[in-house]
Amino acid sequence: MEKKASNFSGQLGFVLAAAGSAVGIGNLWRFPYLAAKDGGGLFLIVYLALVLTFGFTLLTSDIAIGRRTQESAIRAYAKINSKWKFLGILTFLVPVLIMTYYAVIGGWVTKYALIYVTGQAEAAAQDGYFMSFITSPVAPVVFALLFMAVTSLIVYNGVEGGIERVSKYMMPVLLVLVIFIAGYSLTLRRVDESGNLRTGLQGLLYYITPNFKGLTVGRFLQILLDAMSQLFFSLSVSMGIMITYGSYVKPEVDLNHAVNQIEVFDTGVALIAGAMIIPAVYVFTGTEGMSAGPSLMFVSLPKVFHAMGKAGVAVGLCFFVTTIFATLTSCVSVLESIVANCMEIFHTGRKKTVLNLTIIYLALSAVVALGYSLFYFELPLPNGSVGQLLDLMDYISNSVMMPFIALLSTILIGWVMTPDEIIDEMERGGRTFRRKKLYVVMIRYVTPVMMLVLFLTSTGIIK
Repeated sequence: MEKKASNFSGQLGFVLAAAGSAVGIGNLWRFPYLAAKDGGGLFLIVYLALVLTFGFTLLTSDIAIGRRTQESAIRAYAKINSKWKFLGILTFLVPVLIMTYYAVIGGWVTKYALIYVTGQAEAAAQDGYFMSFITSPVAPVVFALLFMAVTSLIVYNGVEGGIERVSKYMMPVLLVLVIFIAGYSLTLRRVDESGNLRTGLQGLLYYITPNFKGLTVGRFLQILLDAMSQLFFSLSVSMGIMITYGSYVKPEVDLNHAVNQIEVFDTGVALIAGAMIIPAVYVFTGTEGMSAGPSLMFVSLPKVFHAMGKAGVAVGLCFFVTTIFATLTSCVSVLESIVANCMEIFHTGRKKTVLNLTIIYLALSAVVALGYSLFYFELPLPNGSVGQLLDLMDYISNSVMMPFIALLSTILIGWVMTPDEIIDEMERGGRTFRRKKLYVVMIRYVTPVMMLVLFLTSTGIIK
């Protein structure tokens, strides 16, 4: 008997919503940055291999657990094994932490989209513009609250009427915009100060050609860990979101096809995002512009758009609108996961739960938005970086908790409950689980070891 009052209307609705969760801001700035940093095509090969093995394993596990138990994270793990309820609580805490800063980043993206609408593109290309914005005591708070309010409104309207409806419109538009900008990037040409012609096609070759120069075992392991950490950003695994979405999936939906489609959609957008950003940055700044790291989106790209001239205003607007869609669909999935768990914990209705959480997260978003001004501090983190309030929340949730949760969940599924229960769910209704043998090997032997290494490296326990 199906317990959920809310469900996705069918496979397409689920896939678009799940892909909307997976396709987030990490696909549009983190993936291209890592690809440029980690040997271009070499990173792509490693990442694709991991998506088809580790990504498939973690995504399959989360979605199957959700549909099998018809519960969100906390109760799902408790239902599987009462002694493992603590894992559900840990999983629930990840979106709780992520939600504190996701709307803040969404506010930054919204601000930049507004810049291009109001004809201030030249100002955004100036040195120090981004820093002056995020250190302001008012503007980043206003935009964070606006983004949080829109997110809450979508979740307030429920699964089919809110999340699915928004995803059905936003995801196809996002895909079209990404493909359009990527196509335009490949047509770019510019003669640099030395008189050398740089083209978008050269930038594409830089992106897709494997670079083995100076490759050592240690360097390869770092690329492997970068690609693995990107999986968590990209596929929304080990944070309870896909368990929650899985619990809304009807019995007749083929989870095998759904998992394949989510993998293809998410990875495809990430690959195209690289073809959209890296050629453009290459043409106007050369390989030096690739080292911008996380500031690539808000510092380097506005300079690139400005260098394009009048066309850059339109391209910049399209880019930041695309990024708003990607950030919003991910932000919605994070809040939905929290809402679903709170409804089960406190036995409250959706609308009351959303309203209460909205008040809480409006306040928390304001605090985190002020982390670069009123509440500024610098804290050395175990992974060697120095972080502020937003960085601290991101580090705890993504670098510590998610690999740890993935490690524990693989032990639970692989050795405590055995993989048969997941396999049964994947084969429900007489379906064929073609990657069954791969799943068993990955969940029992390979994934636990890699998750342990990732956790120990991310926390600075091993270098």
